[in-house]
Amino acid sequence: MSRHFDLMQQLDSDTWFRGRSAPGEAVEDRPGHPAPAAEFGSNVNEEALQLVQRIFLVQGEDAPRVVAFAGVDHGEGCSRISAAVAEILARNSGGTVCLVEANFRSPGLPGLFGTANHHGLADALLHDGPIRSFARPLLPDALWLLSSGALEPGSANLLSSERIRTRMAELRDEFDYVVIDAPPLSRYNDALTVSRLTDGLVLVLEAGTTRRETAQLAAANLRSCEIPILGAVLNNRTFPIPEKIYRML
Repeated sequence: MSRHFDLMQQLDSDTWFRGRSAPGEAVEDRPGHPAPAAEFGSNVNEEALQLVQRIFLVQGEDAPRVVAFAGVDHGEGCSRISAAVAEILARNSGGTVCLVEANFRSPGLPGLFGTANHHGLADALLHDGPIRSFARPLLPDALWLLSSGALEPGSANLLSSERIRTRMAELRDEFDYVVIDAPPLSRYNDALTVSRLTDGLVLVLEAGTTRRETAQLAAANLRSCEIPILGAVLNNRTFPIPEKIYRML
């Protein structure tokens, strides 16, 4: 627990989101909307709901609309968190949401939704056509998935091309919200390249796995690139946190 608590202190406390609600704090869906789907697991859904409430559904003209999600390393649950956030946001915001699979290193979003990966972002970066034509609807008129698409050796280089700027601008114009599942921060520059085109990034950490020093370096790299850290999630946390510490987060 100590190494994670030290890491929480290193990150701005206002951007830290707990993996469960504080004692006595209710977490509910917005009235009049369906409850979030349960296929991601109750803990993931709860984390995602808090992120949606505190990042996307805030008042003001500067509220983030295009947000990247990135883990520090592989296997930290970033895809499940970003997918759950996109689905809950689509069910609660009243706007259109596009979930984008920019993790060309280990794509997996189509499998989470039980759909195929026929074409997607990689194809959109190579071919012409409206950006929506490369995505598929998951919830009618609400949630769309732009999967990785057909990948070949070297496809990750497409994320550094000038074409990505054009396609990201199209996504911003076409959808009310864009949620991007980015590659791990500690291994590749892809996440930094894509995140520069967003309104900020949510850092996903894995309880008992993410090393404090690695996470601190990732956060420092984001700040040096002037990429706002909108939040941080400690995924799969199982230990209890005393109420006194909750008040410090």
